[in-house]
Amino acid sequence: MDPESKKLLEDTFVLAQKNNKMLNFVVRSMRISRIMSIIYWALIIGSALGAYYFVQPYIDELIGIYGGAKSNLDSVGSVLDNFKK
Repeated sequence: MDPESKKLLEDTFVLAQKNNKMLNFVVRSMRISRIMSIIYWALIIGSALGAYYFVQPYIDELIGIYGGAKSNLDSVGSVLDNFKK
């Protein structure tokens, strides 16, 4: 092998090693980014579910109040209907 071809082959080998290091960095970066994205969404969904868990008694109470008010209004309506007759 002549010296020029050998030099070209060595340069190509060095370049391939650099490219391999860069590609490994990109793959590692993408993997970390994917893991961080999963953690991010897990925190958002988990906090929403946790907030619902703590707010649920208040929501149930409001629904009960609404149901009571509706039944009271219905009874008032029936009393008014009796007076109209």
